[in-house]
Amino acid sequence: MNTFTFSNIPNDTFSTWLLEGIKQTFSTRGYTFLTSTEEHSKLVFNFADSQRPVPFRRNSQGTFVVSIIQTDQYPKDIHKEAYPYLVRTLSNHLMYIVHSQKSIHLYFLTPEQGLYTITYGRNEPEAHFFQKVFDRLEPLASSQLIINNDFYENLPKSLWHGDEITNSLRRSGEKLAKMNLLPAPFPLEEVLSARDMRHLKKLYGIGGLSYGNLSARKGRETFWMSASGIDKANMRNIGQDILYISGYDPEKKAMKVSIPPNIKPKRASVDAIEHWMIYKEHPNVGAIVHIHAWMDGVQATQFNFPCGTIELAQTVADLVKQSTDPTRAVIGLKNHGLTITGRSLEDIFERIEGKVLPQVPML
Repeated sequence: MNTFTFSNIPNDTFSTWLLEGIKQTFSTRGYTFLTSTEEHSKLVFNFADSQRPVPFRRNSQGTFVVSIIQTDQYPKDIHKEAYPYLVRTLSNHLMYIVHSQKSIHLYFLTPEQGLYTITYGRNEPEAHFFQKVFDRLEPLASSQLIINNDFYENLPKSLWHGDEITNSLRRSGEKLAKMNLLPAPFPLEEVLSARDMRHLKKLYGIGGLSYGNLSARKGRETFWMSASGIDKANMRNIGQDILYISGYDPEKKAMKVSIPPNIKPKRASVDAIEHWMIYKEHPNVGAIVHIHAWMDGVQATQFNFPCGTIELAQTVADLVKQSTDPTRAVIGLKNHGLTITGRSLEDIFERIEGKVLPQVPML
């Protein structure tokens, strides 16, 4: 059952209007409103104070949190000014609301730095506005994360220090850095308390911000992949910087990761499920690169589902399948970036060099 609730509700006219509009729209479209935040809810709207933003402390990975920040100052740099609120409130999505005399501007931000804007004119029908809010959030809120890892100390000894494939991953990570395609907006420690960092790591295994990832096939359904939250320009250690993805457990909804013995592993990239689907479907795909950048003329997903969701993985895998040559596909992730397949990492970089646009267009 799809459920939703509100947290930290402020006592002002606009917030009450926004709350009632969201409540009516989601309720009439199959969602059940929960009066208490103590109950497990699928979707939580967290009203946050811009001076002291407080996170909603979810008890489950499956709870999708949309935090709401209000201001009457137009942002000069929306990502720089609003993105820290997304992180500080530990949210899956941020609604950054800017008030003016004639209209209201809603900026929707995602952890992947995606951006989408809705403008509400004072004379616009309310139902039309709230329908746009629903259409924006519902596909994301109803998506399912596949980000858990099961680690097995069964990596063959011959691979404890890597192989030629991991060497190619190292070189490719260095190339991404030279192309300025590994943006990291700021260390999480700059905007999160030690307590919030512990909570974030417990829920999602996140220890830092590091955009993009890359992988290369090893076997029929196995592959080497960059780990989550690492410096991809300096990948060295097997089981920490570079992981061996050995499969997927659909019952546990977890990626299988083989590691050397007696090592404290890093978690797999949240996009591991997407890479696994592509490798499984297309045996001639030898490598995959995901970057927060763009190229002209690419086909994009309809929704920018959150990273690590089965919906994003399946959507990208389907677009790869539909492409003229699945082994050399370039798929756009709406308001997010690119997933690029190749016969090898070298093949991918030869094709994209000089064609990559660092700014992702907001569609």
